Amino acid sequence: MLAEIRGRSQITIPAEIIKKLGISEGDKFEVIEKDGGIFLCPVVVYPKDKLLKIAKIIKESEAFLSSQDGFGTVEDMFADMGIDVDNV
Repeated sequence: MLAEIRGRSQITIPAEIIKKLGISEGDKFEVIEKDGGIFLCPVVVYPKDKLLKIAKIIKESEAFLSSQDGFGTVEDMFADMGIDVDNV
């Protein structure tokens, strides 16, 4: 497919590609130049406050998991649940 550069360096992406990829107005793209080609890579941009909330949840989860006792083996885990794997 051919696309033509217009005023203000704009290019129209053909409608069938837009539909196929589910692109809609307002979507963001990383523009990369490599080896003489131009590549558009879809990206998602999250607001900083949302990222901070996610980071806090991850940090709390890591702290919780590190405080938990684990099992040395799968057999130990089943024994803790009252299951005798030798008699299965």
